[in-house]
Amino acid sequence: MNLTPSNYQFIYTPHCKPNQLICGHGQTAIITGWTVRQSVAKKLNPEDYAVIGNLYSSTRGISPLIRNLLANPHVRFLVILDATKEDKNAGGCQCLLDFLQQGFTQGKSDIGRDIWVINSEITGYIDIEIDANALENLRQSLDYKQANSISEAINYVQEFSQHKHKEPWGKSLTFPMIETTPTVLPGPRYGHRIEGKNIAETWVKILHRIKTTGTIRPTQYGQWQELIDLTAIVTDEPLEFHFPNPNYLPIKREFINDYIGQILDDAPQKEGVKYTYGQRLRSWFGRDQIKQAIDKLISDKDSSRVVMSLWDVKDYENSDSPPCLNHIWVRIVDNELSLTATFRSNDMFSAWPANAMGLRALQKHIIEEIKIQSHHNFQFGPLIIISQSAHIYSDCWEHADKVIETEYTKICQQKTYNDPSGSFLISLKDNQIIVEQITPGSGEVVNCYSGKTAKKVYQEIADSCPTLEIKHAMYLGTELQKAEISLTKNLDNYQQDKPLKF
Repeated sequence: MNLTPSNYQFIYTPHCKPNQLICGHGQTAIITGWTVRQSVAKKLNPEDYAVIGNLYSSTRGISPLIRNLLANPHVRFLVILDATKEDKNAGGCQCLLDFLQQGFTQGKSDIGRDIWVINSEITGYIDIEIDANALENLRQSLDYKQANSISEAINYVQEFSQHKHKEPWGKSLTFPMIETTPTVLPGPRYGHRIEGKNIAETWVKILHRIKTTGTIRPTQYGQWQELIDLTAIVTDEPLEFHFPNPNYLPIKREFINDYIGQILDDAPQKEGVKYTYGQRLRSWFGRDQIKQAIDKLISDKDSSRVVMSLWDVKDYENSDSPPCLNHIWVRIVDNELSLTATFRSNDMFSAWPANAMGLRALQKHIIEEIKIQSHHNFQFGPLIIISQSAHIYSDCWEHADKVIETEYTKICQQKTYNDPSGSFLISLKDNQIIVEQITPGSGEVVNCYSGKTAKKVYQEIADSCPTLEIKHAMYLGTELQKAEISLTKNLDNYQQDKPLKF
């Protein structure tokens, strides 16, 4: 704290996530929820506030916020801006208010960790490593106001800044933080393909792939574990969406209805509120791109030009948060309408399930509008999402591990027999191993492989069928080895899928 002739100037020292904060010299912390923090900062002088920062999540965001407040006891005032639809959906600001008003109790997090649970209808956590007495002292030492607009927040900040400075409520306090370090297995870093029947199943497979082979990298937001160019294919998501029971997804059904609107609907520009994807698609470039896509498919169902773009070249210059979703491509193949979306950057734990459901809703909207406006009756094809930077933030690693632990094995135990490369019939004839490859569905023979050894045959199959599914390939290896043993031992009783008789 530095004394100047006219006033006190305080130095705010962030303990957590300093790159995500705007620091000043006052005694008021401004929590902007989902409102862009810079839109508040530009209306104030640094002497008016101690810090300005967003609060996106009640389970992940409140604990670091409180750690920073405990480390900076000169902060005596809070202004909590709870102004947007996103704030209402996420509930972070309301949960923070409930902490200040109703306190907390000891409990368990959704992954079974001991935690302080905020007394709120909205689930909110505070690290158990933070001393309970410190939390109570903080609650009792802060004056706070809830604001419903930027202008109201500015008024409250200026009102607090008129107060004679208050002495810090205590000494600066920091508490240990549990760091989780994942074990990274060797594997390719670029170009991954993951397929699932529904969004929930595909999401679990994505988490497993990133957590086992993803590269750990530092970012301006801390650490994340990342794979480059991950393609996820969802084949059969129900139109009303599948939510597992119990629901292990990071979203609830009631949230999705609002999120879909952010993709399908235009929105007026509002100060402090980021664009929505719907705004970029409907009006940002002076064209309704969704309508253009529908019109194009009605007039030319075989067109490969049905493209929607969300990236604006001006995003390089004047946007603190350019859109993560950049490109959408729609294609009709065999009367199926597929939708491919490309994200430059994708939070795979917290955001991907909602992203996928919103895009599926867009796919549904396009199909239904085409049906209404024309004689076409297109079926639902797959939803394909390309995540160029597919990452999980470090504060979600533990949650991701828990989902993988409880759900991944169940998914792997599901038996499927729908390898798009087809099936393989193995037999012995004329002292050779014979393998016929047949198409899925119709069962037509499209190729034949032969040889005296399993190695020769599986090498031919691998060269001809590079997309063969891993479990299918390993199954073929075991069956071909059985066939070779039967051949070399003159057993003459090889039958596929049955044990050898010696």
